[in-house]
Amino acid sequence: MSVLETLRWIIFTTPRLWKRVFLIGFDFLALMFALWASYALRYADWTPQITEERLLLGLLAPVIAIPVFIRMGLYRAVLRYLPDTAIWTILHAMAISTIAWVIFVFMTAMAGRDIVPRSVPFFYFAIGVLIIGGSRFAAKLILSTGTGMRRDEHPMLIYGAGPSSVQLATVLRGHGKRYVVGLVDDDPQHHGRDVGGYRVFPPVHLPRLIEKYGVQEIILSMSSIPIGRRQAVISLVSGLGVKIRTLPDITDLVDGRYLVNQIREIEIDELLGRSFVPPDQNLLRGILHGKVVMVTGAGGSIGSELCRLIMQWKPKRLVLFEANEFALYKIDRELRSAGHFDVVPVLASVRDAGQVRSAITRNGVEVVYHAAAHKHVPLVEANTFEGISNNIFGTLTVADVALSAGVENFVLISSDKAVRPTNVMGATKRWAELITQEKAIAAAKQGGQHFCAVRFGNVVGSNGSVVPLFREQIANGGPVTVTDPDMTRYFMSIQEAAELIVQASAMSLGGDTFLLDMGQPVRIGELAENMIRLAGFAVRKGNGGSGSIEIQVTGVRPGEKLFEELFYDVASALKTEHPKIMRAEAKFAGSGISEALRDLQAAMLREDEHAARKILFDFIDLEKRPLTPPAQNLAKSVM
Repeated sequence: MSVLETLRWIIFTTPRLWKRVFLIGFDFLALMFALWASYALRYADWTPQITEERLLLGLLAPVIAIPVFIRMGLYRAVLRYLPDTAIWTILHAMAISTIAWVIFVFMTAMAGRDIVPRSVPFFYFAIGVLIIGGSRFAAKLILSTGTGMRRDEHPMLIYGAGPSSVQLATVLRGHGKRYVVGLVDDDPQHHGRDVGGYRVFPPVHLPRLIEKYGVQEIILSMSSIPIGRRQAVISLVSGLGVKIRTLPDITDLVDGRYLVNQIREIEIDELLGRSFVPPDQNLLRGILHGKVVMVTGAGGSIGSELCRLIMQWKPKRLVLFEANEFALYKIDRELRSAGHFDVVPVLASVRDAGQVRSAITRNGVEVVYHAAAHKHVPLVEANTFEGISNNIFGTLTVADVALSAGVENFVLISSDKAVRPTNVMGATKRWAELITQEKAIAAAKQGGQHFCAVRFGNVVGSNGSVVPLFREQIANGGPVTVTDPDMTRYFMSIQEAAELIVQASAMSLGGDTFLLDMGQPVRIGELAENMIRLAGFAVRKGNGGSGSIEIQVTGVRPGEKLFEELFYDVASALKTEHPKIMRAEAKFAGSGISEALRDLQAAMLREDEHAARKILFDFIDLEKRPLTPPAQNLAKSVM
């Protein structure tokens, strides 16, 4: 242990009371030395004559100053977190104590005892400030500047050199063992300068800083920069083997004050390359405000987020339709605790036509968001009958009741797995889309009703998503399991998905299949590596490789595709008034779906899984079905 570290250890372990006693004693001796040095400077003699009067005045100087220092709070401050502005307090305290001492000297001079030269008080003030202030800031430097070698220290860097970064660094001084090594910024004009007392380094110095100071964490304070540059910075720092966290936008904080508990983990959707488009307020208001809305699967990840969004627009009533008791309890309790009491919880299955009809007719439902479905690909693949029953016949039940009850808008929440499906889950969702289109034809004949489907990819953090699984595996120390590192998937945030679903439904003409812009597909292997690095770990490749967490390849599971698609035909996608919502030029199965449904139900009654799967996949082969006009022309063709 070095001398500096020994000194730090002694200071840290000494009781607070004894630190104050020591500081008062040090100041007493320091002020006596300052007065002696003042005489020495005045007479240019380092051994000035010390008379009884001079000794008395020398003792009187700290006797006058110490109470002033106590009153000014110089012994209340924690030296490790002493602000730079404390120098003004020290100047103020020394000025008061010097003036008080001079007044006493003046009184003695009035008595004819002129023993203090006029220049001595000025020397005394200057030397006193230098010793008192210098000692405190030297102690702060010793205590606050770490080497990264102590176990209880937490050295960190802040990426960004703006006012918010300095504000954050100041706040971090008072929290545990954290200390800020410096700031990192892209602007060359800042490099090498001190901002708020912290040196600004260029990004290329990051590896050297991490190695030299043992940096364990980098906090990104750069919410105002463009999303493209932000993603480049995250990619840069995520491979350095340190934990990465970020601050929320300053507009989300009260009075611009940063608190340490507002520092959050980097969310994986920040790496997905998605640009934010504010929702169209008119679309949301038009379909939700003052309406009676029902959400099936209200306790699921998508369903619950839809409920939260819907309640923001003050519907007349929200019906929560959910088969899982605990999930229904959670979302009902959450909405009521937020002050929303116009909610009606219904514990029932979408396969129960009586319960569905009762919920819709008794509450006068005008808009239905059908999110209830089994979505986990391997589980549905292993439970074919349950997947067919819930996803196909459940959708048929809700759509039939909605049609007969005169519901204005029926919206099916679909999936990109419905495009050229290779698994039961995707096939059932495609059937659900075709059922919705068939009901749209009937609704168009009646007039006043709109049936549509909204198709999109994976939602980050949803139930069954790979992201929570990876996060849990990383927290447990690995390994992180991927089926195939080259597998790609589309991802979007759950909040964005809910907003786009509602906006798409507001644009429905009847029979539409809306496609949400999912951005670029993400490699699952790359996703796993980024999540490991963002957590501050290194990826271990192979049994003998270096790194903290290994990625294990388990192989593609039954029914899984290496990539997903949003379109049957990309060229047929039509733009809408919203830049992130497209309309597919879908084609209809006509009356053929009714016969296929009867055949599928008969196979299920016979418990013939082979026949059920054959019907399931054969019917959605586009080459074997008669086609009817595109969805966007449906309303015009019926009128």
